[in-house]
Amino acid sequence: MSVDAATPTESAQSVEATASRRAVRVRDYGILVALIAIVIALSLSTDTFLTRSNLVNLLDQCTVVGLLAAGATVCILSGVFDLTASATLAVAAIVGVEIMRVTNVPIGFGAAVLAGALLGFVTGMIVVRSGINSFIATLATSIIYRGVAVVVTAGAIVYPLGSQTENFGALTWPSVFGLTSATVMFVVVVLAIGLLIATTTFGRRVYAVGGNLEAARLSGIRVGSIHVAAYAISGVCSALAGLILASRAGSAQSTMATGAELTAIAAAVIGGTSILGGEGAIWRGVVGAFLLTLIGNGFNLLGWDTIYQQVLQGCLILFAVTTDRWLRRRSR
Repeated sequence: MSVDAATPTESAQSVEATASRRAVRVRDYGILVALIAIVIALSLSTDTFLTRSNLVNLLDQCTVVGLLAAGATVCILSGVFDLTASATLAVAAIVGVEIMRVTNVPIGFGAAVLAGALLGFVTGMIVVRSGINSFIATLATSIIYRGVAVVVTAGAIVYPLGSQTENFGALTWPSVFGLTSATVMFVVVVLAIGLLIATTTFGRRVYAVGGNLEAARLSGIRVGSIHVAAYAISGVCSALAGLILASRAGSAQSTMATGAELTAIAAAVIGGTSILGGEGAIWRGVVGAFLLTLIGNGFNLLGWDTIYQQVLQGCLILFAVTTDRWLRRRSR
């Protein structure tokens, strides 16, 4: 019995499919290769990188950017941007401290998370109802939130009561395996969001909306609800990041983490999440955040001028966006 030879069309399709799979592998694992390379380089060039104290400190430093990057990744996957992250962080932390002053620390922490979710919901409603491009809408909203933070605090730093100071710093306490409570919380939250996006119907809808909004709408997905939910998740992540910063500093203020939302978006993009939406993963954004933190740690350990750190980060962003564009062309 003879076997028919593949036609030229079938051969071309096979080559294209192979190229597409390779492009996906590069997008998925290229960031891990870069991360491992930097870890090896720092391990060989310094005596302090692999010490327990430095590794614990490195993970702790990554928590804030990592949480913001996780929230930013959810938004980008759904096809929108969130520039309110750092402003939401500040407002939520301030609300937490103010509520704490009249109740107790646990209630204050809970109020901060609730405030973050509410602010995220409001941001999502503004974007969805206004129909304005998410970049512009969230930029304007972030300015409003910063203004609210200034009004609420009168431009001053807010502190918990003296009797609450010790418990307020709970997120800086050592926890499992010597890691800080903030690091443990970060890992738990990121795993929860990662599972939500990767294994649930909601997650599949996030990818569908980000990949092709009109097709998702025609298939019956409530696009607006997905976007609002994405902003709410980002708001919760911002609030948790705000609590970590406030717990470290022992206070909260309206200028907290200014500009951190751009670092979070950079981490998501460097991690391999497409800025066009619909492609990426939570773990990639977290790895991107860890990579940025690792670069900063390396500069400090090697005694290099941190001015060049920003130049390197900018180059990484350009490289990531260019690579994403090239891989998209290859995968078509």
